[in-house]
Parts: sequence; C-alpha cells; structure tokens
Amino acid sequence: MRLVILGGGESGVGAALLGQAKGYDVFLSDRGLLKATYKQTLEAAGIPFEEGQHTESLILNATEVVKSPGIPDTVPLVTKLREQGTAILSEIEFAARYTRAKLIGITGSNGKTTTTLLTYHLLKTAGYNVGLAGNIGESFAKQVISDTFDYFVLELSSFQLDTMYQTRLDTAVLLNITPDHLDRYGYVFQNYIDSKFRILQNLRPTDTFIYFRENAPTMQELATRQPDVYALPISLESQPSPGGYVADGHLTAQFRDRTFQIDTAPLPLKGPHNALNMLAATLAALSVDVPDAAISEGLGTFQNAAHRMEPVGTINGVRFINDSKATNVDSVFYALSSMDVPTIWIAGGQDKGNDYSQLDAVARQHVKALICLGVDNQKLVDHFGHMFTTIRETQRVTEAVQLALDLAQPGDAVLLSPACASFDLFKNYEDRGEQFKQAVKSLMKNVK
Repeated sequence: MRLVILGGGESGVGAALLGQAKGYDVFLSDRGLLKATYKQTLEAAGIPFEEGQHTESLILNATEVVKSPGIPDTVPLVTKLREQGTAILSEIEFAARYTRAKLIGITGSNGKTTTTLLTYHLLKTAGYNVGLAGNIGESFAKQVISDTFDYFVLELSSFQLDTMYQTRLDTAVLLNITPDHLDRYGYVFQNYIDSKFRILQNLRPTDTFIYFRENAPTMQELATRQPDVYALPISLESQPSPGGYVADGHLTAQFRDRTFQIDTAPLPLKGPHNALNMLAATLAALSVDVPDAAISEGLGTFQNAAHRMEPVGTINGVRFINDSKATNVDSVFYALSSMDVPTIWIAGGQDKGNDYSQLDAVARQHVKALICLGVDNQKLVDHFGHMFTTIRETQRVTEAVQLALDLAQPGDAVLLSPACASFDLFKNYEDRGEQFKQAVKSLMKNVK
C-alpha cells in the first residue's frame, strides 16, 4: 500500500508518521518549502519526501493520497489522481480509521475555534482523557499513532470535510453557515452548504447533532434532509427543549433528562456570538456525560484563543480590543453587537465580496467613527460614508491605533474587527492582530 502525502504542514507530516506506523510505503511531496522542524521530523523517521515540486511519477502510483486541505480540487495533479480513480482523503479521514476514541466534531463559518477550545476545556476540567486536533493544535494523525485518548475534540473546516467519507462522529456541531470561501466552491453557496453538512454523514440515530436554530441556511437544509439523529437546537430567540438557550441572564442547556443552568454575568466570554459558542460547547459536554460542576467551572475559567475579541489594554480610559480573526461580515456583526460602549471601529483589508448592509443596524447603534485599514478602502467608504461623519483611512496599523485614540473619549472602546482578509497589508490575520497589539502596547508606554 503506497501512501502519498500532498502538503508537508502539520497535518501532512502527522499523516506521514501515522502511515509509516501502520505499514504503508510513504512518500510526502510539497510544492513549497518545508519548515525546518518538519524536514527534521521526516528525516529522523526515514520518510522520503520532496519539496519545491511535485514529481508526478512518484505520486500517480499511490494507492491512496492524503491531501492538505489548503490544496484545491482544481489543481491539475489532483484532477489527474481523481481521473485515474485514486482515493484522496483528508488527514482526519485517514486518522479516524485508527482511533478507538469518541469523536466530537465542530464546524461552522464562524466560532468553531472558540467552541472547539471551550469544549476541550470543559472535558479537561472534568478530568477526561481528551485530545484536541483538526484545524487546530497538533496533528490528529500524529496523536492517533499512540491512540491513548478516550475522546477527541476536532475543529473541522469545510476543506477537511470535503475529503471525509467514512468518519463517524459521536457528536456533531454545526454552528452556522454564512457565505465564505466561495472561490473554492465555484461561487455557488449551495456547494459550500453541502460541504458543511458533510459533518452529518454516517451519524446514527443515537448520535448527537447540535445546530443554531436562527441560521437560515442551516434550517432550510435541515428541512430538506431531515436527518435521523438526536438533534439539539441552540437559540437566542426561543427556548428549545431539549436544546440550549439564553434568557434572563442565564444559559440553559437540556440534554435528554439533564438540565444545566448557569448565570452568564460572571463568565469570561461575552456577547451573543459567544453565548452560542457556550451553548454548543455545553451541550457537547453533556453529550459525553461531563458533570454539571465541571461545566460550571470550565465556563468560568476558559481563556479564548488570541485575536478573538481579545482585550489588549486601556489607554486614558479607552479599551482596545483585537478581533482580527473576524474576516467576514457575520463575525463583525456579532462583535459589534457585543459592544456596550461607543466604539471606534477599525475595519478593512482584502474584500471577499462583502455585503456590508448586514452591519447597518449594529453599526448605527454602536459605532461613532470608522477607521479603514487597507490598501483599497473605497467599498467601505462608499457604504458607510453617509452613516458616519468621521471616517479615516490609513495603511499603517500604528497610525490606525493613534487615530482611534485621538477620536475616542474616556469610556469608549476601539475595536479591530476587519470583516476582510488580511493579505493586502499583512501575512495573515494573526500577523495583523499581533501588529495591532504591539501598536497599542507601544502607545501605552508613551501616553501618560
């Protein structure tokens, strides 16, 4: 059995190691250059690899191919593999064959990283023997080599779901579906919806499916598919039972004959989007019998990943918040909705076909000024020019931070929530967020 790995990142190297451990003849190929640590790992394991090219004679003879989620299906080499009938899998699909652990899978256009980390934290707080993998953390395949965990919490992107076929989750979470990555789906939204709904494949009637009741694409698709699963809606507008909701300052989650409730006021995650993340994570924890006390403790002690409504610091009574991960309009909608003080909003970057009209109501309610941080800000300026008397433009994050402080009053907040990709000025959203944080911290040192 010849296993070829396309892509030598975290997932690809992990899949190569697992393939070797399971007796495959393994070869890894990356058209780019491998990180030094990954090269060292492959060399130490004696796994042959190439970088800077794809040698077709060494790839097209594969029995199976594990493809990096970052490689589109339209790449000619992938097309050739499909045409000759070679099985193309994701690392998740390959690794899932070899684990005895129960699997909790989480997807969604927004919120999946926070929900995955929180679910993992709830299980860890309860003392569960649990691993974290998928679109986050250490390679799932690498962790499966020893297969010592009883549970895995997996963040699943649409690209990973596209090449999953036999994997069966015990608990599946679909947080929401909003237009995103449409360039990978022929600019057809239904194709992207179909991709997200692959999380339901192979679920049994006793398995758990958690979904957001107010997400129209999800509900329309569910009406068509009517899956035979234990379905649990979460909601901010109704009180499903069983399911989860927030009302009167309390989060309530009901799973079969169990009802969990907690006051949301002291919890670290704020805003309606995080209420949904907490509801989903709580129900996922209940689905694997995490005790109420551990859920309460975990919700209270959770620290979110960077660049997601991350407090950076306060200058002259003005709070600065880094939400650089908000690369689409839906994320920004929830971010602005969670603001409870007048807000200087920093937005902009590489537009992805955004419809900014979705933000009109929350922007009018919460935003006092807009700072556009991007190479081409015309679409933002055209849309919001009639709404705000104060709009500034810049291509330097340090200037954006200084402008925001100049426009703010004590008690205001400055929110970096771009609604756009970062690639016009930054390496990625992490780079944008880190530069924003550094600019704020530098200003904190200089402002008395």
